[in-house]
Amino acid sequence: MAKLSSHTSGKMSIKKGDRVIVISGKDRGKIGEVLRVMPKENRVFVQGVQMVKRHNKPAVDTPGGIDEKEASIHRSNIALVDPKNNKPTRVGYRFNQQGQKLRYAKSSKEVMD
Repeated sequence: MAKLSSHTSGKMSIKKGDRVIVISGKDRGKIGEVLRVMPKENRVFVQGVQMVKRHNKPAVDTPGGIDEKEASIHRSNIALVDPKNNKPTRVGYRFNQQGQKLRYAKSSKEVMD
């Protein structure tokens, strides 16, 4: 089993289905939707970002070939997209009148949930 680093943080502010922008790396500037979140590893899969090629051997039921799919990207390399101006933003939390915890974009104060 892979050993996790000692400085892993608990909760992630990014959820499946969020729109995020890549802020560093070879795909910097790309915007995509979060497909999968791995909180223990601090990694996410973003649609159309960090594309890798996998070579598959032909089997009885599937033909061989080269498949292209998304690889995971570290959460420090992405930021949520502000729904108002499509720019990267940080996330804050607040409670509404019913007591539900909501995420909001710190730059525009727009609620994201």
